Parts: sequence; C-alpha cells; structure tokens
Amino acid sequence: MRTDTVRAAAVQIAPDLSGRAGTMERVLNAIAEAGDKGAEFIVFPETFVPYYPYFSFVLPPVQQGKPHLELMAEAVVVPSPETQAVADACAKRGVVVVLGVNERDHGSLYNTQLIFDADGMLALRRRKITPTYHERMVWGQGDGAGLSVVQTRVGRVGALACWEHYNPLARYALMTQHEEIHAAQFPGSLVGPVFGEQIEVTMRHHALEAGCFVVNATGWLSEEQIAAIHPDPALQKGLRDGCMTCIVSPEGRHLAEPLTQNEGILIADLDMRLIAKRKRMMDSVGHYARPELLSLSHDTRPARPRHATTFPDPLPATEEEQDV
Repeated sequence: MRTDTVRAAAVQIAPDLSGRAGTMERVLNAIAEAGDKGAEFIVFPETFVPYYPYFSFVLPPVQQGKPHLELMAEAVVVPSPETQAVADACAKRGVVVVLGVNERDHGSLYNTQLIFDADGMLALRRRKITPTYHERMVWGQGDGAGLSVVQTRVGRVGALACWEHYNPLARYALMTQHEEIHAAQFPGSLVGPVFGEQIEVTMRHHALEAGCFVVNATGWLSEEQIAAIHPDPALQKGLRDGCMTCIVSPEGRHLAEPLTQNEGILIADLDMRLIAKRKRMMDSVGHYARPELLSLSHDTRPARPRHATTFPDPLPATEEEQDV
C-alpha cells in the first residue's frame, strides 16, 4: 500500500488568443507559480496552447477558414522548441505536467495531450480519439495507442480530454491499466452553467468508478476575449461559464473548492492510501470485474496512412534458368 502524498495543481487560466508565444509564457509562469506552492503534478486545460478553437462553436463552417488557418499557423509541432521549454521547466522544478495542445502534423490538427515526467522526458503523446460535434471541423481523430497509462514520478497517470469521458470503454481502457491519477481537460468558457455541472458529475463518477484521483483543468475567457471571438451578444452567451476546475479523491469528494469563475490555480494534497481504501471494497477491473462475461478489446496499434512492405532482391538466376 502506498503511503506517500502527492501535491497536485489544476490550472484555470486564459490563453493568449493572439498566438502560441503568449500562451506559452503563461504556461511557464503557471508551472513556476504552482511549483513555488509545492505542486508535484500540474494539469492545464484542453488544447490550451495556443488556444481552444472557440470560434468553431459560434461560427458556421463557411466562415471558419481564416481562424482555422490562423490556428494551424500557431499550433504546436511535437517535438519543438515549445515542448522543449516545458520539458526544461519540468526538469528544473521536478514536476509532472499534463499540457493540452493543438498539435500540427503536416496538414492536420489534433487535440493532443502531452504528459511530461519530472525529469523532462515526454512520457505520453496522445490524441483525442473522437473530436466532439463542432470540433470535427478542426481536428483529426486519434487512435488506440494513446489510450495508455504511463508510470511517472508521482504514480501511474492516465488522461482523457473533455467528452472522451462519455466514452465508457475509453475510460475502462485506462482503468484496466490501473491509473492512480487521472488528468482531465476541458475547454471551459463554453456552453453555459450546465456544462460545468455536467463536468462535476463526470469527474466525481470517474474517480469513484476507477478508484483513482482526478485532477481536472478547464480554461477561462475574459469578457474582452469573448467579444473578440464574436461580436453578437446572443452568441457570446455560448462562450461563458462551463468551468469546473476540480480535484477529486477516489471516494468522489472534492479535495478543494472547485474553481468555476476567473483565473486561479487549485492546489490539493493526494493521499495515495485512499486508492487502496476505495479498491478494497470495489475494484472495477479486479475482484468486482467479470471478464469471462464482459471484457474490452483494445487495438493499441498506431493508425498509419501507409504500410510499406519491403521484399528482398531476387537471387540471381542459375545457368539452367537462364537457358529456359
């Protein structure tokens, strides 16, 4: 049974809508601030760098070309100077960081979650398996290879983005790998108050069902940023509220008062003994499972658009074959 404690931080801040450089500065400043508060594990919002594509929620497809191209121009390549800067910050502070980015891979964008270990190594790069609703105009699909739990300095960490948490088999894939800390990311400042209410229910349920800690970060937009995304007050309503930055124990309890408004960094200590306390009574992938009745088939192969087969050069023909 683990007896250590991990100090976790969930960051609710606004991106810099002008581009990658400004948002990266905010990321590095937040790592330093959380590190100064003793944080060992830090989670940022969904696709925080350079920013979540809020435009796709309020603009019709015919008007999305310009902002989509702007997002592509500011998106993150993995690896890049931006990922190296985060890696260096992790190594300097000895912290594990989960960062959401818009990842550009040639002509496509992906909703990508990056997990950096405390030594600066990139432990996991995963892509959201199914972008939600309006997001399908912006991002491509991820694959089963990213549904992976990785061992880090703070424990076994898994991650999902936003409505992936409504795919029970995606969650179960991480549960079968015995995640101890689950990193969740949502855009925030979207849909309205009901979105925040739904996030809370979902985060608490996963903590209970998986018997793990959940550290969830949602983003935030200022009124000036909302007005810059769309001038119509009626549509601006869809870019407010929807924030629920929270840290939840395996018993489904909030370990700190959730952040639902404004910017801030939520800090809480994770008593790892609570995992065994919860799973002693209900281990969804152990003594409470019935794998002979219900099991998950998980294809972990990376999706590749090209499969090359190389054949050896033929042997030189024999004299008899040459005479034929």
